[in-house]
Amino acid sequence: MTLRRFFFDHNAGAPALPAALDAAMEAARAGGNASSVHAEGRAARARIEAARRAVATLAGADPRGVVFTSGATEANVTALTPAMRIGGREIRLDRLLIGATEHPSVIAGGRFSADRIERIGVDGEGLIDLSALETRLAALAGAGERALVSAQLANSETGVIQPIAEIARLARRFDAIVHCDAVQGAGRLRLDDPALDVDLMSLSAHKIGGLPGCGALISRNFEVVPASLLPGGGQESNRRAGTQNVPGIVAFGAAAAEAGRRLREIPDLERRRGWFEEQLLSISSNVKVLGGGAPRLANTSMVAVRGARAETMVIAFDLEGVAVSAGSACSSGKVGASHVVEAMGVSADFAGGAIRFSFGVDATAEELSAVAEIAKRIFGRLARG
Repeated sequence: MTLRRFFFDHNAGAPALPAALDAAMEAARAGGNASSVHAEGRAARARIEAARRAVATLAGADPRGVVFTSGATEANVTALTPAMRIGGREIRLDRLLIGATEHPSVIAGGRFSADRIERIGVDGEGLIDLSALETRLAALAGAGERALVSAQLANSETGVIQPIAEIARLARRFDAIVHCDAVQGAGRLRLDDPALDVDLMSLSAHKIGGLPGCGALISRNFEVVPASLLPGGGQESNRRAGTQNVPGIVAFGAAAAEAGRRLREIPDLERRRGWFEEQLLSISSNVKVLGGGAPRLANTSMVAVRGARAETMVIAFDLEGVAVSAGSACSSGKVGASHVVEAMGVSADFAGGAIRFSFGVDATAEELSAVAEIAKRIFGRLARG
C-alpha cells in the first residue's frame, strides 16, 4: 500500500502551478533572447513584458518599477544598499533598521557594513516594537542621519503579519526609505493595498507556484531606485544586468495572476487553519502555537511541543507521510532555536521543539483532519500533560 503524502511545507516552496509550467514550457520551446531584435527576440521580450504587468498588478505597482531577479534573496540584497537614486538624485543612506525576525538575507544587511545595521526587537508574538522603531528613527533624524527601514510583511516561520502600514507611516515622518520583504504575503494578503506605503518590495516566484530561480524587486515608489547589484548589460532598464530567464519570468507572471485570483479563498482557509490548531492544542497543555495572539497568514501554524526535539518530529511526520519544516536551525546533528524563536523570547523548553505546518490555499478540511490525526499520534507520544 502506497503511503499518502501531505505536503505541508508551502512556505519553503509551493508546487508549481500547471499554468506556470505550461507558460515556461512554451517559452522554453520558443527560445529567443529578449535582448535580440529579430522576431524570436521580440517575442521573448513580449512574454517578459506581459509577465511584468502581471507581477506589477499583484504588487499594486507600475510595471516600470518591476525588476526581475534570480530570486528574493537577490532582490533583498539589491534593495539593502546605502546608495540610492531618488527622483534622479543620488543619495546615501546612513543606517539600516531591520526587524529581529527578518529573513536571513535581510538579517545579513545586504550592502550595508555591519556597524551600520541595527535590529529592532519584537514582542512575544513576534510583532516589531513600534515604539523602539520610532525612538531610533527620531534619534537618527536628530543626528542628521537618514535610514532605510526593512520589515517583512509576514514571517516565514510563524506566519505573523507585521504592521507594515504603521511602520511605513513612522518611516515617512523621519524621511526614511522603506523596503518590505513581501515573499510570504504574496497570494495570501493583498499587496496592492494603498496602506502598504512602501518604496521597495521583494517577491519570489516559487513561493506562489512559479519556478525556483526567479524573483522581483519592485519600486512601488517609482522614483526610488537602489544602486544596481549586477551592473553590465542594459537588461531590466539598466537595473539588473544578465540575460533574462524568460521561462522563469513567464511562469512567475502566470503564478502572479493566479495568486491574485485566489485571494478570495483566504477567509475560508483561515477558518480551516483555526480548526486545525484547535485539534493540535487539544492534545496536551504542553503543545502551543507560536505567534497565536497576532495576525497571521491563514496557511501557517508554528507549533511547539514542550521538551520535544524539532528534528525528531520532522522525521516522525515524514515517516507518516507529512512534509513539515523544523522551526529550529539544524546543523551537524544539533538543533538550536531559530533566530525568530529567540527574538520572540520563547522559553527554552518549547524553543527546541517548534515545527511549522504551511499548506496551500487549496488545502481541504479532509487533508487537515488527516494531518491532525497524525499529529495526535506523534505529539501524544512526546507531550505529557
